[in-house]
Amino acid sequence: MLRGPAHDDVVELAKAWAGTSVAFAIYRTGAVNLLTPVMIENLLVACIVCGIGFVVHEVAHREVARRFGAQAHFAADTRWLLLSLLIALAGIFVAAPGAVWHTGVNDKERIGKIALAGPISNFVLSFAFLLLYPLLYVIGWDLDILLTMCVIGFTLNAWMGLFNMIPGGPFDGAKVLAWSPTIYVATVVVGAVMVFYLSRQEVFIAIWGWMVQSLAG
Repeated sequence: MLRGPAHDDVVELAKAWAGTSVAFAIYRTGAVNLLTPVMIENLLVACIVCGIGFVVHEVAHREVARRFGAQAHFAADTRWLLLSLLIALAGIFVAAPGAVWHTGVNDKERIGKIALAGPISNFVLSFAFLLLYPLLYVIGWDLDILLTMCVIGFTLNAWMGLFNMIPGGPFDGAKVLAWSPTIYVATVVVGAVMVFYLSRQEVFIAIWGWMVQSLAG
C-alpha cells in the first residue's frame, strides 16, 4: 500500500496485537465459556502464537520497505479489529488488524519483495515453533500448554503465510506474482507443504521424536 495516515507504530502494533489475540482466544474458547479458566489459557496462547504472528508479519513489511528507502508505518484498523471480536463470538476467526503503508517505492521488484517479507516471516516463525517444543521437552518443560502453543504456533503461522499468498486483491501474493511468477510459485509450494503435510499429526510426532532422540542422545 502506498499511503495512509501517520500513527505511532508502537501504539498501532499494540492495538493490532491485543485485538487479534483476544479475537483468536474468543474463537478458540467459544462464547459460552468466556468466563471460565479456559479463556485465560487460550488468551495466553493467542498472545504468543497469534498476536506475535501478525505483528511479525507487519513489521517484516515495514522494515523491508524502510531498507529500500521508503517511508513506512503500520496503521491498525480499529473497525476491523472490533468486527473480528464480534465475529469470533459466532465461532469464526477473521483477522484484518491493519496494514503497512509506504511511499517512495514504485517498481514491481521492490514492491514484490516488500510483500513477500510478510509471508516469509510467518513461515520462519512457524518453523521456530516446530523446533521449539523438542527443546522444551528435553529440558523438562513438557507442559500441555507449551505443546498446545507450539502446535498452534506452527499451523497458524503456516496458514497465515499461505493465505496471504492469494494472487489477487490486496493480498501479498498479487504483488509477488506481478514481480516474479517463479518466486511466487516456489513460495506457495513451501506454504502448501507446511500446511497440508507438515501439519499432519503423524508428521509432527515423527519430526519431534527424531529431534528429541537427537538432542537427548
